[in-house]
Amino acid sequence: MSEHFLSVRDAIIERRSIKKFNGQPVDREQLLTIIDDAVWAPNHGNREPWRLVVACGKELFALHDLLRDLTIPKWQELSSEDLTKQMTKFTLPGGYAFVIVPEDARQKERLEDFAAASTFIQNMQLLAWDKGIGSCWKTPGFLDNPKFREALKVQPGERVIAMLQVGYFDDIPKAKERKTSAEIVTIFGE
Repeated sequence: MSEHFLSVRDAIIERRSIKKFNGQPVDREQLLTIIDDAVWAPNHGNREPWRLVVACGKELFALHDLLRDLTIPKWQELSSEDLTKQMTKFTLPGGYAFVIVPEDARQKERLEDFAAASTFIQNMQLLAWDKGIGSCWKTPGFLDNPKFREALKVQPGERVIAMLQVGYFDDIPKAKERKTSAEIVTIFGE
């Protein structure tokens, strides 16, 4: 398999959030390599304010069970077909990375840490895209659920800020228009 490398500009412009994965698993070593490279994100004071809980491989089954229990009310009453249909949003990604940051009591540091972790997540998305792996950064409400936090071993003073689904896909979504500099920039003094 030959590797295709994108320019930084191409990676930024061409990357899409993938919501329809094809179920192909993501190799753990490849995901860990992406994480090893993503840590070069800029971060204040070189604090590297992130840690991750990753699931790809056999542990996905236990994660699917947890997600089912937390997100599908009365799932036991559904037919197997209906349950499978509702679970596809969780079962088709080939892997997951949950990003956890400290919740510093100092507002400035807390905001810096969140911003740094956000650049780390963007790095992961761009690096994955360069390898033909799609991703979607999600922030569902269950990230704060005590049962979910316990399952991920999230400590007091920490917060799960992202569920990054990763995986392979068959179709690339169309690009949505973005604002231009003319729409978002004010020249100082004008």
